Amino acid sequence: MFDTLSDRLEGVFRKLKGQGRISERNIEEALREVRLALLEADVNIKVVRDFIDHVKNKALGQEVLRSLTPEQHLVKFVYTELAQAMGGQARELDLKVKPPVKIVVVGLQGAGKTSSVAKLARWLKLERKRHPILASTDVYRPAAMEQLRVLGAQIGVPVLDSHEGEDPIEIATRALARAEAGGHDAVLIDTAGRLQIDEELMDELSRLKAAINPHHILFVADAMTGQEAANVAAGFHERLGISGVILTKLDSDARGGAALSVRTVTGAPILFAGTAEKLDGFEIFYPDRLAQRVLGMGDVLTLIEKTQQNFDQAKAKELERKFKKNEFTITDFAEQIKALKKMGSIGDVIGMIPGLKKLAAQADSENANLELKRIQAIISSMTIQERENHLIINGKRRARIASGSGTSVQDVNRFLKQFDQTRKVMKKITKLGAGRMMMRGLGLGS
Repeated sequence: MFDTLSDRLEGVFRKLKGQGRISERNIEEALREVRLALLEADVNIKVVRDFIDHVKNKALGQEVLRSLTPEQHLVKFVYTELAQAMGGQARELDLKVKPPVKIVVVGLQGAGKTSSVAKLARWLKLERKRHPILASTDVYRPAAMEQLRVLGAQIGVPVLDSHEGEDPIEIATRALARAEAGGHDAVLIDTAGRLQIDEELMDELSRLKAAINPHHILFVADAMTGQEAANVAAGFHERLGISGVILTKLDSDARGGAALSVRTVTGAPILFAGTAEKLDGFEIFYPDRLAQRVLGMGDVLTLIEKTQQNFDQAKAKELERKFKKNEFTITDFAEQIKALKKMGSIGDVIGMIPGLKKLAAQADSENANLELKRIQAIISSMTIQERENHLIINGKRRARIASGSGTSVQDVNRFLKQFDQTRKVMKKITKLGAGRMMMRGLGLGS
């Protein structure tokens, strides 16, 4: 996810780290490289221009110019602007309307529109305790209608019976009547798509909107298409007035142009992200968390939430406390490694752990699994005291650990360096206010 952009920004900050005091010159040089990184990530030119201007104004403030830590300050400003470009804070899908809430999903062919409808229905059912019904108005592609029926059966959500050649407006109207009569408090309409925007499609969607007056029109954007996704979204927004965006294939997007452009270009918030092909690969879009991951800081809050789903509340609170106090030990690290299989894709979860971005890039491969086994063997060869306080591990202890785990001293050194990096990144997260954010996310604070 955003690997190309992330690697480029990491290189910029690494260069700045050795500069000593911050100056107008080194900030200018760093921002020139940040600008190139964003353009290479296929971010909209206006978004790039505004991004650089905002960071530059903050970075050249008098307080910052007196700082001895230029790299830390620039990371903080870039983090803030990354999050802001993607919408700042997460936005909830507004369901506070008289039921049934009417949601029309639009987009081009191939963006993942039909699967997104099913994923959204599953989310509404499981996370918001709603009772949705689905309908397809894509009468031009029988395969799309059949796909929705199959997906509906998989998630246990009814799908209105519709057929090729029917009037799309009639199908949508019938779906609404069925929802009202059957006690369904949400109706989701999957619409036809095209390879590109055309007048016939827009006319049909405009008539559908007039017929059922939807509460939400959600645009499905393929993250892999870069800023073009934002341009297409703008076209739909001009004609239909979209209320939100579902960003698909985010897990495969190495650049980030769509996520960083669509919010600014359309003004519509990114509400959800598709993070995997499976039906559970769908989640609320958190701009601030994604910004942390882009900057190699992991995604601690999402990691905590996944932990909550698989462990009891007490363990989740304890993990949150240790993150906040920077008391995360090798013992805790080992527990998280063991939990990976319960918490989803290895790559996805490892990427949430600060300091393990490079390992995440190899994830789901044989090498990644071997690396995890090697780490577990190294940890298993440590004493309890060593796991609780890694600073006591001297040369003699490292040799013993290597011998006991069937690894080399170099392997042990690499792991300890990796663990130290994780702790340092956690300190950065604390400085960025993630501790307070975690408290709110877990319902432990105001």
